[in-house]
Amino acid sequence: MRYNPYNKQGEYEHYTVGEEKALLEWLLQNVPQSRSKIKATLQGRGIKVDGKTVSQFDYMLKPGMRISVSKTKRNQQPFKSRYVKIVYEDRWIIVVEKAVGILSMAAGHSSLNVKSVLDDYFRKSRQRCTAHVVHRLDRDTSGLMVYAKDIETEQTLEHAWHDIVYDRRYVAVVSGEMEEDEGTVSNWLKDNKAYVTYSSPVDNGGKYAVTHYHTLARTTDHSLVEFRLETGRKNQIRVHTADLGHPVCGDVKYGNGDDPLHRLCLHAYLLCFEHPVTHEPMEFETPIPTQFRMLFK
Repeated sequence: MRYNPYNKQGEYEHYTVGEEKALLEWLLQNVPQSRSKIKATLQGRGIKVDGKTVSQFDYMLKPGMRISVSKTKRNQQPFKSRYVKIVYEDRWIIVVEKAVGILSMAAGHSSLNVKSVLDDYFRKSRQRCTAHVVHRLDRDTSGLMVYAKDIETEQTLEHAWHDIVYDRRYVAVVSGEMEEDEGTVSNWLKDNKAYVTYSSPVDNGGKYAVTHYHTLARTTDHSLVEFRLETGRKNQIRVHTADLGHPVCGDVKYGNGDDPLHRLCLHAYLLCFEHPVTHEPMEFETPIPTQFRMLFK
């Protein structure tokens, strides 16, 4: 059923949802536009659900939700950033893929960071929210991250992170040829006074850390390895690979000088969690960086 009581300056057409259906399917059945135009509007972030911009084509609608469809091109410019790619967004969370060279948050100074990029995007797209940091990746680690869009969702994710996240994996190029196809590293990690994390086989007052690994490919010079975190400690993978004698390539802090790609060769490629509000399983995966794969051709 269609209505226009809040059609501000003619910028949007407004509708209400009558039955449960995926967003794109609903739009194609209810909006009098061509399929290509509807898809372009959706991809260009010109669709709002209950006032929040949504670009996920299979976002499930429920009866009573308000759909706003942009009538102008102004709101249909895709989000663009060389450092951040939006993978998924709804009214509570936003999942992004972070590039190398950008901080997860400001950390007390004005360096470029994902939070400020997202806050600028929210402001430009007229969303009344800010990005709340839930977990972090190092500046030189690339990959998937999730941010909350309100403090309540942030608190839910942060307080129940280890219960909500049920699979989290990284892939790395490490120095040398891995001896084992798979295995587990477990020990205690603690920072020294210089903020360098070191490991101990016995409890040293630090935090217990467990990393499972699986070798995907190897040459005599390098190995491509998948890591599954059982715990999420600071610098965990970087320290544990060094413990194995095969540090992450390009790691200036824990590495051995092996730097074939002139970057830290660590990428968070898989993130699976239970949605903090809807409780649906959310599973995201990005391709292993092409640069990594090229070393094993």
